[in-house]
Amino acid sequence: MNPPFVITPKILSQVSRIERLIGRVESHDQPKPQPQLRKSNRVKTLQGSLAIEGNSLDVEQITAVLDGKRVIAPKNDILEVINANEVYEHLSSFDPYTPNHLLQAHGMMMKEILPNAGSWRTSNVGILKEGAVSHIAPQADRVEFLVNDLFDFLKSDHHALIKGCVFHYEFEFIHPFQDGNGRIGRFWHSLLLFHYHPIFEYIPVESIIKEHQQNYYDVLEVCDKAGESTAFIEFSLDMILKALEGFLDVFRPQKVTGNSRLEQAREHLQSKDFSRREYMALHKSISTATASRDLKSGIDQGLLLIQGERALSRYRFKKSLK
Repeated sequence: MNPPFVITPKILSQVSRIERLIGRVESHDQPKPQPQLRKSNRVKTLQGSLAIEGNSLDVEQITAVLDGKRVIAPKNDILEVINANEVYEHLSSFDPYTPNHLLQAHGMMMKEILPNAGSWRTSNVGILKEGAVSHIAPQADRVEFLVNDLFDFLKSDHHALIKGCVFHYEFEFIHPFQDGNGRIGRFWHSLLLFHYHPIFEYIPVESIIKEHQQNYYDVLEVCDKAGESTAFIEFSLDMILKALEGFLDVFRPQKVTGNSRLEQAREHLQSKDFSRREYMALHKSISTATASRDLKSGIDQGLLLIQGERALSRYRFKKSLK
């Protein structure tokens, strides 16, 4: 069953704007930010998502924790940062369409914080707001069925950006874990975005949500009352737009070299065989001669295997770049 929502003109406009911004990123031959910006944005991601849940550490303290420095703060808050960073470090390892991976991510996120980390909740829960119950989650014995149903929705033909927003809302509605639902819901949304386009590994959407935290809670409540997620889709797409715009304001792509092109190709192609033409399709601005030099360099460095000759040559990466 598809979760209820309406695709409004605003949603279509937001999706179109996001795709145009991603097109600007793709116009760079090596669309990755410099390492310092990547690290800074990871810290913002962690601080934003954890602060929504009441974590007290600021950006400077989280940076210090990740650098292995001593930080004077509640032990649990430090543990939350370490666990969350480990989860985001494994972003590329999780399959966003596999419920068991969701359980693994929760186990990692809540390790040593929650006794039943990595397990569906076994008791009924309600969400309190100002001393009153604002949301009663579905009964515990329905959680696994509802989550599996939600993962089935991810196989639908709706646009990936819309499916991610719907999943985020419905996940929070189901509230499948005893604790940690907010941070895992936001992580899974980021994971879905990452699978839509790898640039989202470096974009701190969670930090933007933190800046609009009250709106985040309000729109969740609005959707609960409406019985559908349209308002949350519009809100989430707006957060993604703001995060992308902020990223592009400071984005400075890495200097492009033959090795950086090879590394990008390795990340995309992994162990698949490919031709020179397929290599050039990843790097649309290079000439045939440049592609040939790159591939010869890869062979000389022991990075590539080759079969065939001249135009019929097929290549395959045999190990990671150092």
